[in-house]
Amino acid sequence: MLLTGPTQAQVARAVVHPGAGSGGDIVGYGQIHSPVVGRGGMVASQSDLATRVGVDILRQGGNAVDSAIAIAFAEAVTLPRAGNIGGSGYMLVHMAATADRPAQDIAINYYGTAPAATTPELLLAADGKFDRTKPSGFINVAVPGTVMGMWEAHQRFGSLSWAQLIAPAIRLAEDGYVLTDGEADATGGRARVLATDPGAREAYLKPDASPYRAGEVFRQPLLAESLRKVARGGADEFYKGELAHQIVAGIQAQGGVITLADMAAYRADVSEAIMGSYRGAPIAFMPPTASGVSVAEALNLLEHFDLKSMGWGSVDTLHLISEAMKITSSDRRLIGGAPQWNTPAQGLASKAFAAERVKLIALDRSLKAEDIPEGNPYPYESRDTTHFSVADAHGNAVSNTYTLSNSYGAHVAPVGTGILLNNHLDNFSWGTRDEPNSPAPGKRLGSTITPMIVFKDDKPWLVTGTPGGGYIIATMVQLISNVIDHNLNIAEAAMRPRLNQGGGDSPLELEGGFSPDVERLLRERGHTVRPSMTMGSTQSIMIEGDRFLGAVDTRRPDALALGVR
Repeated sequence: MLLTGPTQAQVARAVVHPGAGSGGDIVGYGQIHSPVVGRGGMVASQSDLATRVGVDILRQGGNAVDSAIAIAFAEAVTLPRAGNIGGSGYMLVHMAATADRPAQDIAINYYGTAPAATTPELLLAADGKFDRTKPSGFINVAVPGTVMGMWEAHQRFGSLSWAQLIAPAIRLAEDGYVLTDGEADATGGRARVLATDPGAREAYLKPDASPYRAGEVFRQPLLAESLRKVARGGADEFYKGELAHQIVAGIQAQGGVITLADMAAYRADVSEAIMGSYRGAPIAFMPPTASGVSVAEALNLLEHFDLKSMGWGSVDTLHLISEAMKITSSDRRLIGGAPQWNTPAQGLASKAFAAERVKLIALDRSLKAEDIPEGNPYPYESRDTTHFSVADAHGNAVSNTYTLSNSYGAHVAPVGTGILLNNHLDNFSWGTRDEPNSPAPGKRLGSTITPMIVFKDDKPWLVTGTPGGGYIIATMVQLISNVIDHNLNIAEAAMRPRLNQGGGDSPLELEGGFSPDVERLLRERGHTVRPSMTMGSTQSIMIEGDRFLGAVDTRRPDALALGVR
C-alpha cells in the first residue's frame, strides 16, 4: 500500500514550511480547517437532525446500515428538497469480515425506472423538443426506488427492526421540528410552484399557501401516516399495498403514467462494487447507472502526472484536472441504463483504457471537442440530491447518495400522502432514439451520483460522496486528489475551492477563491474561464484507528458530522 507517512491529524498540525512562523498559535496548525473528531462511529450528513438520528441508532447498537436507513427516512422529513421516499439513489456498503462471512463490498442501485408507458415523445413539446425550463409535474415521475433500496439493505445487513429504524422519522414528521433559515429559504423559493399542486400545497405550505418561516415548527402529519404504513408493511406496502394504490391514484389523477404494475415490478439492482485505485489506494465505486466509472477514469488519467510536485491550485494542476474531465465527459456517452443498454463499466474504469486516452493531454494547450476522438473501452472490458456517510465501530461503512433530481423533485405529491415525487424522467436524453440514455419503458435512469469508499490496509479509510448534479464527478475527483496527492486533512480537502469542466468546448468553471492570476494563465493556455457559484456539498468520514474524522461541507447549510462519543 502506498498510503504511508503522517496521519491526517499530524498533517493538520504540521508546519507547512521549515522556519515558518506559528501563526500566533503555540501549537502551530498547518491547515486552516480541521475535522470533527469522534470515537465509536460517526455520521456525516446534510441534515443536523438526521445526523443525530443516525448517531442515536449507532448508540442503540445498530450497525452502519441500520444508521443509514434511519437517516434516509429522517431526511425525507427534515430535508424535503432532497431527502425522500419518493425519489431514488445509490448505496455503497462495506461489511467487515466476521466469523461467518468474508468482507463484502456491495452496491445497491435503487435509482428510478421509467414507467411502461414511456415513449420517446412522452416529454416532448409540440415542436419536438424537451423544455427543461418548465416546472416538472406528475408526467415526469419515474418509479421511485428509495423504499426498496432501504428494504434491500435492511434484509441483507440490518440488525435492528425495520420499524425501529423508521420510528425517528415518524416522530419528526408528527411532532415537527423548528425550521432553520436554510430550509425555510429553500421552501420559500419554491413555494409558488409547490402551491400549484394540491398535494404539495397541503403537505408543505400553510393553508393560505404561504411558506413556513425560519423558527416556526413544521409538522407533516400526512407524511407521518405514510411512514407508519411503510413501517408496518415494509416495501410491499409502498409498492403493492394500500399506500401504493394511494400513490398511483394520485399520480394518474394528475396526468401521470405510472401504474400499479410499474410499482409492483420495481426491483433494486444489487451487485458487487467496481474496484479501482488511485496511487495505490483501493477505491470501491458505484457501478452504472451511477457515475463511479467516470470518477475512476478521471483519476486514472491524473495518475500519469505528478500533481503533488505541481502543487495544489497551480495552473498545471488545474489544467490537468480540466483536461481529464473533458476526456471523461466525452466517454460518458457510453453510460446508459439497463436492460436496453449495457455500459462497458470495467473498460471505462480500467488503467489500460486511461493509458490510451491520456495521450491526448498536453501541458501547454487546452483540448477542444474536435481534439477528442471517441474512445473505445470495449477491448479493456472484463466481464437536489443529498449525500450521507456512516461508519461504525465494527469496521462497517455506508456511502449513500439519493435525490429527487430537482430541488423538491417534480414539485408534486399525491393528495393525502405528503410524499414529494421525483422528476427523474428529465434525466433521459429526450429527442433521441436507440442511444445509451434514450427514453424507453422500464429503463433504469442514469445519474452523475457517485458514492465512494477508499480503503487503507483493507479497511475503510475514507467514506465520501456529494450532491451537485453535473458538478458531482469533478467534485469527487478533486476531493480524492486533495487528500492523496496534497496530504490535506479531510476538512481542508473539502473546503478548498473547486473547478468544474464539461465537454471539450464547455467553459472551465471556477469557484471563488482562486487567484485572478490563475484565471489569466489558464486563459493563456486556451481555456475559456468563467466564475461559478458553489459546487457540491461533500459529507465525509475518515477513519484512523479508533478515531473518526468527520467533515461536512459548509457550501450548504445545516450539515453536521457527529461521533458516537
